[in-house]
Amino acid sequence: MTRLHPPAQHIHSDQDAIRAAYQVADLALAGRNLRDQQRLLPFDEIEAFSQRGLGGMRIPTAFGGARISHKTLAHVFRILNKADSSLGQIPQNQISLLYLIELMGSDQQKQFVFEQILQGKRLANGGPEKNTKDTKTVATQLYLENGQHFVDGEKFYSTGSSFADWLAVKAVHPEGHVVLVLLDRYAQGVEVIDDWNGFGQRTTSSGTVKLQHVPVDPLLIFDERILAETPNYRGAYSQLLQVAIDVGIAEAAFADTLTAVHKARPIIDSGVDKASLEHYTLHEVGRLHILLDAAILLLDEAAEYLDQLEAQATVSLADAAHASILVAEAKVYANDAALQISEKLLELGGSRASLSQHNLDQHWRNARVHTLHDPVRWKIHAIGNYYLNGTLPARHAWI
Repeated sequence: MTRLHPPAQHIHSDQDAIRAAYQVADLALAGRNLRDQQRLLPFDEIEAFSQRGLGGMRIPTAFGGARISHKTLAHVFRILNKADSSLGQIPQNQISLLYLIELMGSDQQKQFVFEQILQGKRLANGGPEKNTKDTKTVATQLYLENGQHFVDGEKFYSTGSSFADWLAVKAVHPEGHVVLVLLDRYAQGVEVIDDWNGFGQRTTSSGTVKLQHVPVDPLLIFDERILAETPNYRGAYSQLLQVAIDVGIAEAAFADTLTAVHKARPIIDSGVDKASLEHYTLHEVGRLHILLDAAILLLDEAAEYLDQLEAQATVSLADAAHASILVAEAKVYANDAALQISEKLLELGGSRASLSQHNLDQHWRNARVHTLHDPVRWKIHAIGNYYLNGTLPARHAWI
């Protein structure tokens, strides 16, 4: 049985979503350093995210959701990730999965899942599998036994699994194709293990999920072949959230850079009384601010294009490809902003910035770990191939 939650508030507008995001961010920021240093999972903070209605902010209005814009969605994730990027990474899987269900599901399936989310329930992914050829390879099996569906398998990188009521798991159907199944997190045979030990994004609960003879409701089996039947921008949608995570990290690092420089001592040879007046420091802070502004503008531009596509009756392959390219361009700048600003924070802040009680290294650790997802070297390749040769990017969730 899934656990009970207090009734969740409803988001009715984009402004409601922004307001709720700031409320959750304030709560998250207060305990961020302690959670990061001691690997304490943010149960209260994630519950606040759900109770303030943010989990259903992109659900269509026909099903009771607010259907906020993509631009506002990106802003919400910037706010959350500036406060705590571990917390901010956790719900992005739910938001992306709900879009997949919107594309694949029947009205009955969507009605059930969306209603669960609007009530405050949470959805996480039983992630990719370790020791496979690539991230698309699936060994987990869906099978029939005495007329009942079951799943067996093991997943890793299962971000947010410790907080979930439902787990979304990819499995191989008895007929050989891949399906997405939703499992009750508390069903018999489900074991969630918080064994994620990455040096960054420490409290995302991105560890192991073991599935042994787990019963599956036929209503909650989604055929992924449907995603290939018509053009859609699911890759750009998913990646937009990854960009917002990196931008949020960069914003947090830049804010801490300004504070750290004002507390730092000037270099003896600089001839100035304060570190904030050093010529090289001024140059670096100016350059980093430009980089951050560019990342934000590219993120907004990509989000606005997705809003345009959503307003259209249909989306063509060319539309979907251009969406992926715009988001990829934003990801390149967000990647560089998060990594460069978080590293320069430590340099410009001086020796004091390295003291563990300040925990300023968390921004670089978080940026370095998160940017390992969907590496930008392949995005730059896709961008060049698109503009030079007219080659459309691959149709999957990683671009």
